[in-house]
Amino acid sequence: LGAVKNVTVSFNLGKWFASIQTEREVETPVHPSTGIVGIDMGIARFATLSDGSHFAPLNSFKRQEKALVKAQRAMSRKQKFSNNWKKAKANVQKIHARIGNARRDYLHKATTTISKNHAMVCIEDLQVRNMSKSASGTTETPGKNVKAKSGLNKAILDQGWYEFRRQLDYKLAWNGGQLIAVPPRNTSRTCPCCGHIAKENRLSQARFECVECGFEENADLVGAINVLRAGHARLACAETSPAGWGVGPRTHRSDSCDYRLSAVGILVL
Repeated sequence: LGAVKNVTVSFNLGKWFASIQTEREVETPVHPSTGIVGIDMGIARFATLSDGSHFAPLNSFKRQEKALVKAQRAMSRKQKFSNNWKKAKANVQKIHARIGNARRDYLHKATTTISKNHAMVCIEDLQVRNMSKSASGTTETPGKNVKAKSGLNKAILDQGWYEFRRQLDYKLAWNGGQLIAVPPRNTSRTCPCCGHIAKENRLSQARFECVECGFEENADLVGAINVLRAGHARLACAETSPAGWGVGPRTHRSDSCDYRLSAVGILVL
């Protein structure tokens, strides 16, 4: 549909692909739903929604890791640029393509489901590049817990958090929805019942128990609830600011609005 702007033809792993870009005018969409949800991203649970539902992680790289290591070792034994080396390299590329295709397919299905059922989605403004930095350090100042951090980095990158957010952003825009990104600070340490913030509230990766009021819940669900409340506060700032934040981009990232979480509601400062 629309006027063709450009066509890109590409070749990858023995297959040809054609990408066609067109331009046309469409009416401003109105989202059929009025639902609002907060999302907490994680490793054990890929995405936990504030309504209690969650998406299990796919871990496409972890599933293919053994096959990939075996194929890479086989390629390293071949003479470089020989016919056998080229065949082994093609096998490695096929495994990488399989990993990427599975991850993209999973992310598309998850983001389509969320964007169709919710008009506003609040997520954490995660800096994935900083979170997945190497902890090896230098010769003069070696890092600590390098092996554990390496495993965590691999798990974070295997989830595809940035691509998940990117897809949510444009799919919500297509459907007339809105994506709001909020600072992730203390979202997993704040009690949604009394508002108490403490590191001790997070007993483990999966368990949350407030040391002040005794509230207990799954830690990921608590994070999603706090993200939703922070999104409400950010939206309130956008609507009341004289600068007119609400007219700007769909993803609000300003840090000039502070907020406090409480059991009775949100106080915008």
